[in-house]
Amino acid sequence: MSQLDLLWEYQQADMEAERQENTMKRSPTRQRLLKYQEYLREQKAANTHLEEEVQAMSDRVDALKDAISRAEEQLKALHARFEASRPEDSEGVQGFINETQRLVQNISGYEQELRRIRKDAADRDNQQRDILARAAKVRADYDKLKQTYDVEYKENMEKLEQLRAAAAEKSKSIEAVYMEKYKSIKQHIMPPLSQLSGDQCGGCRMSLPSAVLRSVRSGTPVECESCGRLIIR
Repeated sequence: MSQLDLLWEYQQADMEAERQENTMKRSPTRQRLLKYQEYLREQKAANTHLEEEVQAMSDRVDALKDAISRAEEQLKALHARFEASRPEDSEGVQGFINETQRLVQNISGYEQELRRIRKDAADRDNQQRDILARAAKVRADYDKLKQTYDVEYKENMEKLEQLRAAAAEKSKSIEAVYMEKYKSIKQHIMPPLSQLSGDQCGGCRMSLPSAVLRSVRSGTPVECESCGRLIIR
């Protein structure tokens, strides 16, 4: 049996292993698990974002409380100064009134912002509870499905290893130069070998020049100029 014939037999075994591996990747159970994983990652990211927002709100609340305390202290000091030394003219009185109004408005503005932040924080808290509840349910479904998948994966992996071993056994009779060519072509197109079909490449169905046809029919390794596969008789 020629090296090309041996290579063709190896390809059959190799493609069988590839089909098994692709079947495992396309497993409905695996696809569902991947969707669960993606959902859980998204929910974790969303929860982290909410936590960061809540932390920023908490920092702002602390800053607002400090600002209110300072404004209240300033207001008390202003009133104390007024009582200790009342203005002698209307301009001084008006200045006291203006400063008092400014501080009161600042305090009012800070308090309004505090109420808004607390409401937003409560909304974020509700969102986090919803996220955690949904994530917990999905996690429970994921864990249950994972048990089923583990059994399925073990069975399929055993079959895949058998197919790979069969392909490896066939490769032992093939010269290195042919295996290297096969692996090189496989990186670009599958399957790497195609059989001659009339005057066409059996892989891409492109018609071949007469000189190429003669080479293929004589047993000389020829790569298809169109798809790059190694053509054999």
